Amino acid sequence: MNGPDGRPPVVAIVGCAGAYGRWLQRFLEARMGLQVIGHDPALADSEPPLALLQRADVVVFSTPIRDTPAIIGAFATLAGGIEAGQLWLDLTSVKQAPVQAMLASRAEVAGLHPMAAPPKTATLKGHTMAVCRVRVQRWRAWLDALLAALQADCVEIDAQAHDRAMALVQGLVHAAHMAQAKVLCELAADAGGLPGLHALRTTGHQLDLAVTGRILAGNPAIYTGIQFDNPHVPLVLARLAAAVAELRDAVAEGDDEARAAVTEQFLQVPAAWFGEPVLAARSHDFERMGYLQADLQERCFLSVYLPQDRPGSLRALLDVFERLGVNLASIHSSRTPEGELHFRIGLDLLPVPLAALRAAVEGAGIGRVLDARDDAG
Repeated sequence: MNGPDGRPPVVAIVGCAGAYGRWLQRFLEARMGLQVIGHDPALADSEPPLALLQRADVVVFSTPIRDTPAIIGAFATLAGGIEAGQLWLDLTSVKQAPVQAMLASRAEVAGLHPMAAPPKTATLKGHTMAVCRVRVQRWRAWLDALLAALQADCVEIDAQAHDRAMALVQGLVHAAHMAQAKVLCELAADAGGLPGLHALRTTGHQLDLAVTGRILAGNPAIYTGIQFDNPHVPLVLARLAAAVAELRDAVAEGDDEARAAVTEQFLQVPAAWFGEPVLAARSHDFERMGYLQADLQERCFLSVYLPQDRPGSLRALLDVFERLGVNLASIHSSRTPEGELHFRIGLDLLPVPLAALRAAVEGAGIGRVLDARDDAG
């Protein structure tokens, strides 16, 4: 897609060494055929900012939340007017401050927030993207083409409304799980540690631990930035702290009146606010996640990577199972850390040794077995 002047734009990524900067560069080059240049404040040998501004048509800021407004401000001061006619974008989880900093330039401005870590897939299909169009005219068609190519579920929203929503969607959720992680770290040892808790797991515990583990495995700067740099988060944290304190005090009192108050204020009132249709849908989602967790706990399984991603590949794989008389208990697809699509196939009691099944799959030239287990055998 050409820019307003009829030629493919040169895209500069500030923060090109970061995870999203690297993903976006691959996307722009492979999917849109664009020339991408970059600067990263953390790299001494990066292209100088002024040289980058002189070459770029589109500038994307993909830098830590805490540093983004200052970095944008420095670029706006350095540009000195040469940015007029450019499009400036940012990819941070907070939108008010970066957008205001970009508006100090003469460039056209939009704030973007992809609400997922850099995916292992080629696009953002299946993920949400917040879009804050602030000053976009000449670049509107190109920006629309970019968003269409990204294939995200785009939500147009004002920057302040975005930050207010993110204080609940991200700030509240992350804070609750960060607090859970701290409590687990302090108390779990007396309850058998994580292995002991896992042995007595519930679906809710598993789901909570999955979110907590995801946060702890991520970049700490992202999660602290979401807490510290969104101006709407302090109010959310104050309400969360007050609610937990109220629950704590009621449980400490322990009488029937306290129980009734908790039932009403923490269960019945919120349930009425959500409404029956929403509660029914969320309850169904919970049950589905429970089924998925049960499938993933099956002790007899085969994980297979199918390198030829084309119609009929899965059918050819299943033919091997059918030929050997192997019944499938479940089948799920996901991606490895390397981005390879693979299938985890849960198996009933095997009529043949697992090694024979593995050899048959690989011998057929269909795919590569990534993992195989039969704890029952």
